[in-house]
Amino acid sequence: MCINKASLLLWIALLSGCAALTRHTLDEHFGRPDPARFDTPRAPGPGISYRADVQPILERRCVVCHACYDAPCQLKLGAWEGIARGASRELVYDGLRIGEAEPSRLFTDAQKASEWRARGFYPVLNERDQVPAANRAGSVMYRALQLKQTHPLPDAAVLPGTFDFSLDREQQCPRIEEYDEFERKNPLWGMPFGLPGLSPAELGTLRRWLEDGAPLEGLPPLPGQVDRQTGEWEAFLNGDSLKQRLVSRYVFEHLFLAHLYFDRDPQHHFFRLVRSRTPPGQPIDLVASRRPYDDPGVERVYYRLQRAQEAVVDKTHMPYALGQQRMARWRDLFLRPDYKVDELPSYAPEIASNPFIAFRALPVNARYQFMLDEAEFTIMGFIKGPVCRGQVALDVIEDQFWVFFQANADHEEAIGEFLEREASLLQLPAELGSDAGIVGPWREYAKREARYLQDKSDFLTRLARARNRPQLASIWNGEGHNPNAALTVFRHFDSASVVKGLVGEPPKTAWVIGYALLERIHYLLVAGFDVYGNVGHQLLTRLYMDFMRMEGEFNFLVYLPLNQRPALRDHWYRGASQEVKDHVYGKLARLDVETGISFRTDEPQQELYAMLKKRLAPVLNRRYELSGVADAALLADLALLASLRGEALSWLPELVYLRVDNPPHLPRYFTLLRNTGHSNISSLLREGRELLPAENTLTVAPGFLGAYPNAIYRLQRKEVRALAKAIGALSSEGDYRALADRFIVRRTDPRFWQYSDELQDAHLKLAPITAGLLDYNRLENR
Repeated sequence: MCINKASLLLWIALLSGCAALTRHTLDEHFGRPDPARFDTPRAPGPGISYRADVQPILERRCVVCHACYDAPCQLKLGAWEGIARGASRELVYDGLRIGEAEPSRLFTDAQKASEWRARGFYPVLNERDQVPAANRAGSVMYRALQLKQTHPLPDAAVLPGTFDFSLDREQQCPRIEEYDEFERKNPLWGMPFGLPGLSPAELGTLRRWLEDGAPLEGLPPLPGQVDRQTGEWEAFLNGDSLKQRLVSRYVFEHLFLAHLYFDRDPQHHFFRLVRSRTPPGQPIDLVASRRPYDDPGVERVYYRLQRAQEAVVDKTHMPYALGQQRMARWRDLFLRPDYKVDELPSYAPEIASNPFIAFRALPVNARYQFMLDEAEFTIMGFIKGPVCRGQVALDVIEDQFWVFFQANADHEEAIGEFLEREASLLQLPAELGSDAGIVGPWREYAKREARYLQDKSDFLTRLARARNRPQLASIWNGEGHNPNAALTVFRHFDSASVVKGLVGEPPKTAWVIGYALLERIHYLLVAGFDVYGNVGHQLLTRLYMDFMRMEGEFNFLVYLPLNQRPALRDHWYRGASQEVKDHVYGKLARLDVETGISFRTDEPQQELYAMLKKRLAPVLNRRYELSGVADAALLADLALLASLRGEALSWLPELVYLRVDNPPHLPRYFTLLRNTGHSNISSLLREGRELLPAENTLTVAPGFLGAYPNAIYRLQRKEVRALAKAIGALSSEGDYRALADRFIVRRTDPRFWQYSDELQDAHLKLAPITAGLLDYNRLENR
């Protein structure tokens, strides 16, 4: 082949990976891009494996920011298919979207790279001729990694303001034809963004893989036992009777977000429960719908277990165990009782979006117990489901609160009859779809809720007078063995966590949840919520969730003395309107009956907390309690840290992972959770005006809580008291800067990835089933 001098110089530049390329240049030398290039992955050659060599690097260095709906540019790097799909400038989280957006769920809304190209996604891998030079020069992924090597982070503790780490920052999503200009304008914005670059060995591995055309070997086969269990469960979920089909529909609509696994599988292979047009034994033909109850468009769907392929990330990981006991439990709840199902419910939105209508044939007791058995998972649906980010979605809850549940057997028949009568008032905003209006619908839902609360108040009053007043026995005790009986929810500004147990000091508020409320929360925020919906859908959902919170709080208040309920309500809702207060306890929501619990002090809320702790003691999960720290001296120092209160905590991030070194022992990890004080949380987008810094508190928990650390602190065992003193003295950004200089592993630390790997390893070791990769999108730069 004859090559002139100009071409030779170009090839030298290409081989070094630093050529200035336009689309015309790329096309001229490497051919036109083929959108189907990665519809089928190239088989790997000798010497490099995606799963053994490449995937571990991507997970620890890239997936920690590029996962879930908030992956920058929708570039999801947790699976080869996400890399092949590429990136998009379209936002998933857009609270001002006028019309509904087209869903773009990986493995759901399209299956091949060429199908994603038709939907507007552009490649980050080279889709031209597959030669090493082109696979470097034509790959956004390689160019972004190489840019960080060429231009490492500045030698400064805090990065300059040109680095924007805010969640609502303007996205920078350059195509390969635009990358030269992007590099010129932003030389410090290589990947990983705002973090140290990859090691030479890591970059070398990714470079070789990209040069080889990003090959992929297939998934390793499932163990025979897992295959057999998959078949058994698919047979169970696809019985032919109307009763079995209705039960399976109910199960699917509650578990469609779960990471299902078999309790006797030591490798913990995860599966998704999906709807398929094809029965067990045939390849899955996925029914892709916005919501799990949308019309599938076929006469019959089959419920199938589809192997999960994306990396497990903590922010969306919701494990749920299947096994012989689970199957037997569901048979006892749903299939053995004697009741008839004469017809299957319609998929019409006004029917399918309302579980009290769609599943009225299923016993209320069975439905409620199904959710109670794994109550943490049920609540986790709205904590970890579609809400990878969202202040608007989460400013409807307090920063810390405890959750209890009404006992299942309490007045089952009467409650079932009441819900049958009230079903039409319990319609949820999802019935309007994802393109909803706001003002008119909201007025109608507010009227229905007011009527429902009045009817519920009358019903509860009659029930209490005729049978019994609120008693401790009315609180579910987990049948003496189930730790789901008590939960703690933490909000971290625009993310949240839920865990088993009563974690931290007694909170400002608590919820008591019964069947109707638990079901509505699920169908409002999980089954019925569409992250791609328009502003009307999102706003209606947020406003309606106010009702759910207030109902939970009302259910707690009725266990307290009758004459003290209004005062406590007023304390919870300082500055709120009387109309809001009436939804919590007043003209709309009330119980004109004295509690059946005897109180002895003038602080009945704290007394009730103590009674509930005693009642639930046999089942309380104590994993996150400081009392479990065996080192008495360390426990005392951590307790001092947890005792901090007030305005000084305002300078602290919402969620901090604390690493305590004590050689030769392994590091110990704790979570610091700042609980922000609020006068009330009833006003949309007014959070800054409702803050009460004097009421800020700090929870210190062993291990890891939350998926999005704002900061990582590292200190020696002897420095814990010094940290407590420094936090308690915070009064300015300068004070925090001094604290950071002493204790924080900043994002600019050259050893950041070493500490990150040690932290991720500890997290996965502590909770091998429930833990996933932590997310660094919210790491501070201070």
